Parts: sequence; structure tokens; C-alpha cells
Amino acid sequence: MTKLLRLAPALLLCALAACRPSGEDAAPPAVAPAAGPEAPANAKPAKTGEVPKLTVRTIDGKTFDLAAQRGKWVVVNYWATWCGPCIEEMPELSALDAMREHIEVIGLAYEDIPVAELQAFLQKRPVVYPIAIIGITDPPAAFEAPRGLPLTYLIAPDGKLTKQFVGPVTAKLIEDAIAEAGGPAPGGA
Repeated sequence: MTKLLRLAPALLLCALAACRPSGEDAAPPAVAPAAGPEAPANAKPAKTGEVPKLTVRTIDGKTFDLAAQRGKWVVVNYWATWCGPCIEEMPELSALDAMREHIEVIGLAYEDIPVAELQAFLQKRPVVYPIAIIGITDPPAAFEAPRGLPLTYLIAPDGKLTKQFVGPVTAKLIEDAIAEAGGPAPGGA
């Protein structure tokens, strides 16, 4: 038992590091962010109850603006192609987006990857929600750089950050969080 207790911190660190890229070479983002005002140098990530700003260019060339999603619950999901748990949650997030009119999902691919490579990846693992590439050296100011993946934020219809999930999520987990925050019960429209 004592050996197990001594090994527990090492095992925890290994588990947390499981979804980190093997190399941390920083290259410029493959897709430039959408034009817009730059965040002030002292900008800090949003905290629960605050209204984060997010405007990104998706890999299909469109602009996703979080402010334009008012009236809906928004799931902001940091992920990467090399992250096993991220890949496992993608089909469920896609189904959630497709089946619930009151929920929108945006995937933020947190890695330096060419657009064509990400598009090829998504051909094998399609999703219905938009995807944007977020360079690891320049994450959006309102959302902190993830220390591990996946990392998911839930934004309420009024635009406020409601909850942050570290690790894989399920549709049930998200719908339960929505219900807990005063939204529709799981399975509701």
C-alpha cells in the first residue's frame, strides 16, 4: 500500500501529460485569426460569470464570433488531433450540436497544423460543428492556454462563462451542467 501511495503522484503526472504533443516547436498559426481589435496586453482569461470574447476564422474560411451566438448555449472545446480523449469525445459533441437547437459547439484545434492536414483528419472523423486552428503561441485572450487536453468551456445564452471542464466531456455532462445553470433539462429542445 505504501508503494502505491508513493507511485500515485507519478501516475497522476503521467495521466495529465498524456494529451500533450511530443514536440513543442512553435510555428505561426496555419489559419490567421479573424480581423478584429487586439486584446490589451494585460488581458486575462475570463472567469465564471464574465463574458468572454472569441472571434476566430474557421478552417472553412468563415468567421465564428461568440457574441453572435447569444441566446444559445455554446460549448467551446479545445482539442488536438494527437489527443486520444479529444478524438473520443468528438462524435458525441457533434451529435449534441446536431440534435440540440439550443446548443452550438466550436472546436478549437490547439496545435500548429496545416489546414489541409486538419481537413484530411476531419474527413476520417467528421463533425458538424465548426473547427478553428488555434496556434499554441497565441490562444484567444479570454480563454487560457490549456495545460492539458481536452478542455471545454460552457457559455450561457447571455454570453457568460458558466463552467469549465478539464478532461473529456459527454453530452450528458454538458446537458446536466446546462440544466444545473437554469437551462433546459437533458433531452430538452
